[in-house]
Amino acid sequence: MKQVLFFILFSCFAFSQSKIKSYALENSGNFEGNIERVDSFPSKYIVPRTVDVWLPKEYSKSKKYNVLYMHDGQMLFDSTKTWNKQEWKVDEVASQLMKENKVTDFIVVAIWNIPNLRHMDLYPKKPYESLSKELKEKIQTEAKKSQFPFDDSKINSDNYLKFIVEELKPYIDKKYSVFTTANHTAIMGSSMGGLISMYALCEYPTIFGKAACLSTHWIGFREFENNPIPASFFAYMEKNLPEAKNHKIYFDYGTQTLDAYYLKYEYRVDEILKSKGYSTVDSRNFKFEGENHSEASWQKRINIPLEFMFGK
Repeated sequence: MKQVLFFILFSCFAFSQSKIKSYALENSGNFEGNIERVDSFPSKYIVPRTVDVWLPKEYSKSKKYNVLYMHDGQMLFDSTKTWNKQEWKVDEVASQLMKENKVTDFIVVAIWNIPNLRHMDLYPKKPYESLSKELKEKIQTEAKKSQFPFDDSKINSDNYLKFIVEELKPYIDKKYSVFTTANHTAIMGSSMGGLISMYALCEYPTIFGKAACLSTHWIGFREFENNPIPASFFAYMEKNLPEAKNHKIYFDYGTQTLDAYYLKYEYRVDEILKSKGYSTVDSRNFKFEGENHSEASWQKRINIPLEFMFGK
């Protein structure tokens, strides 16, 4: 029976892999290195979306690479194609760090968001489910007041992570010359992408060994009086954040625009990291005075989490 089940699962996986068609993007000088794209990565868990795989210029199948999974993939490499004409400059920064021999070599798997689904794809589900009925109703009421697209029946983060772990990662592990273990696998994002990166490390500590969470959106959607959302995230972290030693986690925040709302919660991040045995060896929580909630701010400092996760 087990052999039959394995055959069925393997056959389904092989079939899904056969539908994936990737192609190399033409580099017109807008990015450093090479990018291979899957326009519509098939999934049984989430709405199919574009996935870009960035490879260093000297990528070679004769060696193994670390893997960094990143959210909001359309914002990472080319500002001429982004909605706000900003980008993270992941390709330039990563290339420079490798050239300077400051980090071990890695590739970047950039998962595009679908704008109208982004919030529900990235909002951690289990912290929300832990809340009382009254607190959930309070959140729904506040969301409706602000006309914010928050619908607790559509929180899809658990499926989003299953997509990465069960569908995307096997494809990457098979197609590219990469290390597959947790100590060589990282996940990174900003704002809601920071939340889901924290959640991924907690839910799949044997898959992801490192997480970087920039301008983590502790308030959930917008700030309001007696907001129960941050406390739900911290309670979840207290219970589920993997112990230190075998994992690394990076947090940071600015002081302007949306980031200003996070300031009063950052002491809780420090407390939880300390209670879990994290030190400056395996954790960070940096404040960047004067920086705001934007790709322009994040690209100024992404070298820091990259060196923290992959530094030699």
